[in-house]
Amino acid sequence: MHMTKFALVLCALSLGLASCSKPTGDEPIAETDRAQSASQSAQAAAEPAAIARTQSPEGARVFFITPSDGDTVTNPISIEFGIEGMSVNKAGDEQPNSGHHHLLIDTDLPDPGLPIPADSSHVHFGDGSTSTQISLEQGTHSLRMLLGDYRHIPHDPPVISEPITITVE
Repeated sequence: MHMTKFALVLCALSLGLASCSKPTGDEPIAETDRAQSASQSAQAAAEPAAIARTQSPEGARVFFITPSDGDTVTNPISIEFGIEGMSVNKAGDEQPNSGHHHLLIDTDLPDPGLPIPADSSHVHFGDGSTSTQISLEQGTHSLRMLLGDYRHIPHDPPVISEPITITVE
């Protein structure tokens, strides 16, 4: 028994008392445990939850009419979007088998369970546009189209184009 007390004292001195004791379930929760628990809860609350997705019909697709993969272009760049198996509607207009275009520029696909971001890499066409003109810096760029539902959320399964690469002179 004397050796056990000695080991506990030694452990308490080198590692801290809380590290050496076995919890019995009756001990109060340490402040660090409360802070860690609160931090984990806040992190979970800060992470956006996935949203139910609108179903897309089988065979639906979006594609670029212009430009074509491998094209060399100059500013302003004319882009025309194509769609088959669905219709294009304005954002906020909830209609079956419909959505609106999003142009992804030099970026990966966004999380399909969340609204598509709106920034310089994720250009929204919530007005129902099927063409646009953009300007990009000289160099090689990757473009991809992604259809979003009336809430800007990708369909299930996502209706996405094959990526194309263009060179801007």
